[in-house]
Amino acid sequence: MELARNLKIDCVVRLHPTHPHRLDADSTIRDAVRVMRHFRVGCILVTRASRLVGIFTERDLLCRVLGRNRPFTALLSEVMTPAPITIQLSHSIRMALEKLMDGGHRHLPVTDEDGHPIGILSVKRIMNYLMEHYPGLYNFPDSEFGVSHPRGA
Repeated sequence: MELARNLKIDCVVRLHPTHPHRLDADSTIRDAVRVMRHFRVGCILVTRASRLVGIFTERDLLCRVLGRNRPFTALLSEVMTPAPITIQLSHSIRMALEKLMDGGHRHLPVTDEDGHPIGILSVKRIMNYLMEHYPGLYNFPDSEFGVSHPRGA
């Protein structure tokens, strides 16, 4: 199958990472939640002097804010995941997939060579790539899941 080869050859740029929504590290949790709700996104990139310093995700909101009764006036720098794992547009899709899987992440910031955020790569983007290019990957046999999935549906 060509999948393994293509994952090594195709670059992250082919996945068209989404526009990054970002806030300064001195913004509040309330600011982040407002942006996340408005744009219907699962994460905010946290910057200082336009460089990526962290990421604030729905998981951070649940575990580090709500789970610890932190006020929504607290700073993002206090509850973000610092120094997130990143990827660049020229890196392979395989590398992106490995980074997402190794860290158990759902979002991977895309940065330029200077550490400035230029996009967000989500697991959803990679899954869409796999389904579009390899439709046979999601045609599961009936016995595996106990339900019928018509081929090509």
